[in-house]
Amino acid sequence: MTSDRPARALIFDMDGTIVDNMRYHDDAWESWHLGNGLPFDRATFAARTAGMAGHEIIASYFPQAAMAELEAMSDAKEALYRAAYLPHVAANQGFLDLIARAARSGVPMAVGTAAPPANIEVVLDTLGLRPRFATIVSPSQGFRGKPHPDMFLAAAERMKVDPADCIVFEDAPLGVEAARRAGMRAVALLTMLDADAFSAFDNLIAAVRDFTALDGLPALRFS
Repeated sequence: MTSDRPARALIFDMDGTIVDNMRYHDDAWESWHLGNGLPFDRATFAARTAGMAGHEIIASYFPQAAMAELEAMSDAKEALYRAAYLPHVAANQGFLDLIARAARSGVPMAVGTAAPPANIEVVLDTLGLRPRFATIVSPSQGFRGKPHPDMFLAAAERMKVDPADCIVFEDAPLGVEAARRAGMRAVALLTMLDADAFSAFDNLIAAVRDFTALDGLPALRFS
């Protein structure tokens, strides 16, 4: 992949990328695990699971459970998260400037997130961002979670842009892997992990603490 070719579309993960909220998810997952008598390794859990749908994560503990039961357990965890995070919703530094610049250049944007609809509302509607995106793709629409490339490929198709011309913004290795499988370049936001966690990915063009560090990146000049 040519790392400096200007992007023709941007695709954003939501949790940990548009917003820095993963510690609230960790808190909710820890409560869920304890409530179900399960051990919880906070140091590794998010890195192993971020990008997967909630029911996919829970199925690893309860492989015989029916989908309705898995979804009910996932809903209970997500309710804990929403109650804790709603008072703190804020966009990551530099994100609003980047999407404003992309919009001025006519570059379409999408969200590809494993979050359920109610969580998407908490972030995108609280921040008034939903109208800024050409499409929002999530497992609730029938797509598999990351590292499967399904959501990113659907976003590119809906925006009518070749996958190779898209840049994906992610905070998790599973998300960067999903971008790689989709044939897309990726930028890692280091809100959750250090750069070492992404060192093996050949589709990564930058790893930054926030969006302000992307100023001057050739692929984001939108020419």
